[in-house]
Amino acid sequence: MTCSASVRERHRWTWPRRAALTVAALACCLGAARAESLRPFTVVGDAIPQSLTAERGDPRQGRVVVASRELGNCLLCHRMPLSGERFQGTLGPDLTGIGRRLSEGQIRFRVVDQSRLNPVSIMPPYYRVEGLQRVLAAYRDRPILTAEQVEDVVALLATFR
Repeated sequence: MTCSASVRERHRWTWPRRAALTVAALACCLGAARAESLRPFTVVGDAIPQSLTAERGDPRQGRVVVASRELGNCLLCHRMPLSGERFQGTLGPDLTGIGRRLSEGQIRFRVVDQSRLNPVSIMPPYYRVEGLQRVLAAYRDRPILTAEQVEDVVALLATFR
């Protein structure tokens, strides 16, 4: 391997790690939920079939969460069929049609903690507090979103058919 190939290889593997840390730090700083103990949930395959709150979320509130730069900040990385929302990202997958491709349980699992499906994902875990690194003390032991906000996001994404 030549020197330049070695440098390219090193940069190829460090960029995703740097991006993941940046996005996780940004998400943790912008939208940490109030201190709450995480509600228990059961993962079945690639889904969390039961609601975290035992109730359906509100898609209108989900839109507030995904569009808000202070809460979910989802538009930083994802494009969604939301009219009037400018500057949608292209780093993550386009979420148009996700409600047709995935069940609500599969969507819920990805919002709760995408890294359990894809360990190199740069998407932050929105409903996990353990095992995180480089989290400011003020945000430790606090999920980015509350269980209710997760359900609101799931309800919105499920409408994208």
